[in-house]
Amino acid sequence: MDVKGICLLFVILAVALISSTEGKPPSKCQCKIAARERRNCGPPGISAADCRKAGCCFNASVPGIPWCFTPKPKKVKKVCPADPRIRVNCGYPGITAKECLSRRCCFRAHPAGVPWCFYHRTVEEGKIQMRYLP
Repeated sequence: MDVKGICLLFVILAVALISSTEGKPPSKCQCKIAARERRNCGPPGISAADCRKAGCCFNASVPGIPWCFTPKPKKVKKVCPADPRIRVNCGYPGITAKECLSRRCCFRAHPAGVPWCFYHRTVEEGKIQMRYLP
């Protein structure tokens, strides 16, 4: 491969890395932060669009404090999946509820043909867990 090919490959790789590390816009809940607790997340004069594109919050309503600021971390929780079709086995045939729970897994002895002892799923708080009925 010649020098031009290597340079082109390097540029493509750099663009791919930069675009994959850009943050997703935070949720409204993550941006509810008292003005005095805001931590700067962008250079002076950053636009609202560029601020959000970087994964930060933007609110220019309070002068003298950062308008582009770091969002609160997402809150997540463990839930037992409602849809039996997405259960991931955490036990073995005949496991008791007590044994399953001691493994810190979910236990539901129904329906037949799916794991009764299964792993939790991690979901972002405030997100609705969909339930699919057969």
